[in-house]
Amino acid sequence: MARTDYFDDPQAPEPNSIVPAVSVIARDESGRVLLIHRTDNDLWSIPGGAMEPGESVRQAAVRETREETGYDVDVTGLVGVYTDPRHVIAYSDGEVRSQFSICVTATVTGGQARTSSESSEVVWQPVGQLDELAIHPTNRLRIDHALDPGRIQPWLT
Repeated sequence: MARTDYFDDPQAPEPNSIVPAVSVIARDESGRVLLIHRTDNDLWSIPGGAMEPGESVRQAAVRETREETGYDVDVTGLVGVYTDPRHVIAYSDGEVRSQFSICVTATVTGGQARTSSESSEVVWQPVGQLDELAIHPTNRLRIDHALDPGRIQPWLT
């Protein structure tokens, strides 16, 4: 299913749903960030997606990371809760979501890189080379918050 991300765009369609989702910031021993190249919007992203009924945030984060990257992870912390009404996601089936994402940090505990129907590439991107990739501003904000060593409290946006 194709998707279009709108950010601070007056031409964005009106949202008709809010779906709790998770997103995951995983880093390796070199400090690189785990990213996927999304098949639905052709942007680079941190792993993540909608929570399923009966799932905890931790379970959803583990499942989504495994599905999209092939890696198993252990959730280690909270980056923040992201509910910016300026970020609207329109899907080809007519659903238009208002952003609601709980972003966590995680460490890889196993598995190996593999793509999925949602990811055409899985990479460990050096932090200094993040600007080389097309990353949606709301995903980049989460990455920047996770990388900020002076940040004490999760951000709420």
